[in-house]
Amino acid sequence: MADVVDDLSKAQQAEFVPPAEKRSPVKFIVLAMLVIGIAAGVWAYNHFRDRVSSDDAQVDAHITAVAPKIPGTVLEVLVKDNQPVKAGDVLVKIDPRDYQAKVEMARAALRQAESQLNTAQTVVPLINLTTQSGSSGASAQLADAMAELDRARLGYEQASTSEIAVAQSKIRTREASAERARADLARMKPLLDKAEISQLQYDAYQAASRVADSELRGAQEELAAAQQNAGIRKAAIAAAQSKVSMAQAQVEEALANRKQVDVRKAESGTASAGVEAARANLAAAELNLSYTTLVAAVDGVVTRKSVEPGVIVQPGQGLMTVVQLQDVWVTANFKETQLANVHSGQRAEIGVDMYGRTVTGHVDSIAGATGSRLSLLPPENATGNFVKVVQRIPVKILIDQTNGLTLRPGMNVDATIFTK
Repeated sequence: MADVVDDLSKAQQAEFVPPAEKRSPVKFIVLAMLVIGIAAGVWAYNHFRDRVSSDDAQVDAHITAVAPKIPGTVLEVLVKDNQPVKAGDVLVKIDPRDYQAKVEMARAALRQAESQLNTAQTVVPLINLTTQSGSSGASAQLADAMAELDRARLGYEQASTSEIAVAQSKIRTREASAERARADLARMKPLLDKAEISQLQYDAYQAASRVADSELRGAQEELAAAQQNAGIRKAAIAAAQSKVSMAQAQVEEALANRKQVDVRKAESGTASAGVEAARANLAAAELNLSYTTLVAAVDGVVTRKSVEPGVIVQPGQGLMTVVQLQDVWVTANFKETQLANVHSGQRAEIGVDMYGRTVTGHVDSIAGATGSRLSLLPPENATGNFVKVVQRIPVKILIDQTNGLTLRPGMNVDATIFTK
């Protein structure tokens, strides 16, 4: 029993170690781990304090839809799915026969309109010269008629005044002479009967009386002729007035004919407008004809091809898309709490999941609204059940160096922005 107790006491003495000697390795280990943790924390702080990262990022690019502008039957498809193309390469051909016929019709209409315009432009000078000549002739005839009217009026005034007055004066003179001759003859008759004068002297008085009567009748006839001439001159005035009226009517007709020049000029303007309209129709027909050949607008890769020869297509129908792999960027959705120090131009690093490698870039711009606000059904927080959720804002990052990697739209990437 004593041996057992001695062995036990020896074992306890062997296991017993002073506290200082037993805890010294633990303290070193803890201290080392503490130092390592502090160093790791300092390194992590220094490493991550000037950068923000997001794994909610994708590659984006310009995707150009290829669609016809005109209806028609597809004649030929010259590309395959996922085939690289250059800008200007022919992709699809639509049957052009209907549109070619419309172009020919438009050309014929243009030639007809140009012919009408040439005719109208030729007629205008001809009508201008013709009507101008007619107007000048009518004006000259009117002037002649007016001059003739003036002459007729002058002749009538002369005939109705001076000639009749002269004739009347002659009649009075001849009447006086005839009365004196008859009186002398009457006084000589008793003297002849008494034989106080000779028969010869009496015959002389008798002849003088007959001469005076004859001169009186001549004066009376001259007065009648003067009066008749005045009537003729008055009739001439009426005839001249009639000619003046006719000449005035011709002048008015000539002036009316001159208005045909304006009418023809208006017709020429209409024909000119018709030519412009025909040219526009021809240009539209040629444009539609050019739409029968669909070409690539940009360099890229054809994808989602859904057209085959013989298919009838409609305007706006999607036939294929061309993706521009040479111009890509990254859209990274960062938390709103990460963007306080982010601005355009900052360096960025993009990790590509597909290759396990990184490419470099820089921040181009920050979206003007959060992704949820720009979604199809934005959240409505006015109903009273608002729960505050950290929002994400899209940031556009341009690629500076792809390092030979091909980035395709939709690929997942990790984006890191260096704020300093």
